[in-house]
Amino acid sequence: MSSFASANQSRSISLWLLGTILLVISIILVGGATRLTNSGLSITEWRPITGALPPMSNEAWAQEFTKYKQIPEFLAENPSMDMEGFKFIYFMEWSHRQLARFIGLFYAIPMFIFMLRGKFGKGKNLRFFIIFLMIGLNAGVGWWMVKSGLTHRLDVSQYRLATHLSVALIVLALLVWTLRDYNNSWPAPLNDVRYKTRTGALLFFVFLQIIAGAFVAGTNAGLENNTWPLMDGGFLPEDYLEMAPWWLSIFEHRPTIQFNHRMLGYVVFIMAVWVWISVKKRRDTYLSPICAWLMIALLLQIILGVTALLKVSAMPFALAHQAGAIFVFICAVLAARSARLRTY
Repeated sequence: MSSFASANQSRSISLWLLGTILLVISIILVGGATRLTNSGLSITEWRPITGALPPMSNEAWAQEFTKYKQIPEFLAENPSMDMEGFKFIYFMEWSHRQLARFIGLFYAIPMFIFMLRGKFGKGKNLRFFIIFLMIGLNAGVGWWMVKSGLTHRLDVSQYRLATHLSVALIVLALLVWTLRDYNNSWPAPLNDVRYKTRTGALLFFVFLQIIAGAFVAGTNAGLENNTWPLMDGGFLPEDYLEMAPWWLSIFEHRPTIQFNHRMLGYVVFIMAVWVWISVKKRRDTYLSPICAWLMIALLLQIILGVTALLKVSAMPFALAHQAGAIFVFICAVLAARSARLRTY
């Protein structure tokens, strides 16, 4: 009977972690949709508790709309917006924030219950608590990001957008890493420096590429140079690194940002091929298949990226490209973690 209860408990923790992973993926995609519909600045205050409910009367809606009308985005881009248009963008952002609240509760309540019952295993509570802190931190980073677009800008800062996405990816990586460990009974590490280094470097460049994509989104760099494989007839954009100092172009000059994102994609693909070929020789029962999945995901992601570019970042293609990035990232996390485990 005790072994049956233990198995059920183990399954509950696995399902809880998997559910949290799916929710984090969902909020990244909802955040992307919020960005693409220019809905992120529609709620001009951060009310973690009282903001859980949307406006409940015509007067309350009018008050929220009045607040939105005072920010630069409305004055420059949406001066003719009516109440129905405002309600659409409001509910997009409200849904994003509501999902964030739900994720916090979905993760926190079972975590504390499992901790109190000692179900994670000796010395493992800290890892789960760090994930909890990171989830809370990203809620604050999200508001910090929104604040950047409420006063002097027409949109949020691309730097803060990239930070917000970075923390979300770290949370996702920690969850996937932990689920992999937990389902394999916290296996011992494998002292194989070669594969640790290769898969770790690949994961780093996948992460870097996704953050470069956040700068593309944050500066609307995908709306120009919409040709491939060349950029409007040239390999380099004509004004590459034109800003002074030159390194500022990497973060603020749209043609430079898009070119760097393209080049990082090629680098990631070449690295993935290298890792896949080297791993195939080992014929591991887990590492080799996950690297094969990573290769497939990267090929699809390149196709989605080119399509989104040629379609001038139309929402369905842009969101599909973002979803592909998440799948590539999860595969890279699993490859990096599996290369460090004694049991594949």
